[in-house]
Amino acid sequence: MPAYDAFLLLSFGGPEGPDDVLPFLENVTRGRGVPAERLAQVAEHYYAVGGASPINAQCRELLANIRAAGLDLPMYWGNRNWKPFLTDTVREMADAGVERAIAFVTSAYSSYSACRQYYDDLDQAIAAVGPRAPRIDKIRPYFNHPGFIEPFAAGVADALATLPDGAQGATRLICTAHSVPAAMAAASGSQTAGTAAPGAAGGRYAAELGEASRLISERAVAGSLPFDLVYQSRSGPPGVPWLAPDVNDHLRLLAAGGGADAVVLAPVGFVSDHMEVVHDLDVEAAQTAASLGLSFARAKAPGSTPRFAQMVCELVAERTAGAPALALGAFGLGAFAGGADACPADCCRYSPQRPGGAAPPGQSARTGTGSMSAGSMSAGSTSAGSTSAGSTSAGSTSTGSMGTNR
Repeated sequence: MPAYDAFLLLSFGGPEGPDDVLPFLENVTRGRGVPAERLAQVAEHYYAVGGASPINAQCRELLANIRAAGLDLPMYWGNRNWKPFLTDTVREMADAGVERAIAFVTSAYSSYSACRQYYDDLDQAIAAVGPRAPRIDKIRPYFNHPGFIEPFAAGVADALATLPDGAQGATRLICTAHSVPAAMAAASGSQTAGTAAPGAAGGRYAAELGEASRLISERAVAGSLPFDLVYQSRSGPPGVPWLAPDVNDHLRLLAAGGGADAVVLAPVGFVSDHMEVVHDLDVEAAQTAASLGLSFARAKAPGSTPRFAQMVCELVAERTAGAPALALGAFGLGAFAGGADACPADCCRYSPQRPGGAAPPGQSARTGTGSMSAGSMSAGSTSAGSTSAGSTSAGSTSTGSMGTNR
């Protein structure tokens, strides 16, 4: 078992006050050709709640909960897009003499933006710090870990209880995830390890989302709660296919078809209730539901719960003490079932295209933990993983980055 002398929480980052908002959005969208007027529009989402994203406070809370759950390692925290920046954190770790750290990312799934891009972030930070930088190992995806599924299911049950009397029997569970470009989703997983889902709409990313949605729906009530997997927070040019349907489009279809009187939205693609949840769901989707006469409730994401913090400790213990690796459902541990702790170098490889057709600099072939075994979309899910070159939100820039689960 490897010996670690530090724990790193790696997240997306967010502004902590009004003066941070536009510089943060410029970091998120750098190189994408997003017009300044569109950034100003998105900035209003933050100003409406005081200019601070909830995500940094949620990261601080998660670190405190992990300490309380018993993880006895020095703890560090670094972000991709705002302070504390990951490179600064890795430099701090080097200054403290850290030699090998275990990293937990606030993203549960397999795709370029949800997993592989964080490896690239680590590589870039380590290269910037130089030879003094510690080795940093990333924890595996945890989309079907009991510590992710169980508190989500409890949140769905709590949300159901808030609906009007009589509405629960005609309620549809709407599971949402961050949309990503269809090409990115198709590249998720590994061909060499057999963890990709070739030919399946949405690839490995959508398959994992469907499995998590099924596991949550089965545990939310006595028996399976009917659910759909849809997407939110699309960003990018309207002519580029992204995963669909959009959550607001889907609510309109439900209302038109008479398939539900009430909806519970569960942000299954996310760990915490950050801006893309509190604005895109609690404001925009809630307004759509109200305009359609649908009763609406939203389940809380699990990141602030003690069970989620305990999960982090369990995932660390898999690497440090040989603790049992926990996973629910048919996907199991996939490629990690034999005790492997690294995914193949081809896992979730994708080169985002920038304006003018330029791709970002070539990524290193760092090997790290990655996706699990391939599986099909779960039964009971509809519209999952389809693609669209446009939707009600096509062409917009979401409150965060393209396809990154925050």
